[in-house]
Amino acid sequence: QVQLVESGGGLVQAGGSLRLSCAASGGNFALRAMAWFRQGPGKEREFVAATSQNGRILNYTDPVKGRFTISRDNIKNTLYLQMNNLKPEDTAVYICAADQPNFVARAPVTTAAYAHWGQGTQVTVSS
Repeated sequence: QVQLVESGGGLVQAGGSLRLSCAASGGNFALRAMAWFRQGPGKEREFVAATSQNGRILNYTDPVKGRFTISRDNIKNTLYLQMNNLKPEDTAVYICAADQPNFVARAPVTTAAYAHWGQGTQVTVSS
């Protein structure tokens, strides 16, 4: 069973930075596409960023392009999200997601593509 544990969230002023981490256990991390989603107050879960198994395919939602960077360490079984120039509208619970093991390189952007989810970490950006 895959377990995903996020950390690194917190309260930050607009323009600040945070780095989120997602520690994965349960095997085959290097064969799984990984992603970050977020869910703001009263909103549906939305895609933020995804990385393919080897990190060569990266996808971002338009509002975070140029500000957020997704990366992974397949030795440490950890996914990261570096968030710079944060805005109040980035306030949300950020949730890590893992695909099933797959030998075809991909970085899906839909919730339906991911089989495993973490509990999330709260990010609050004050204006």
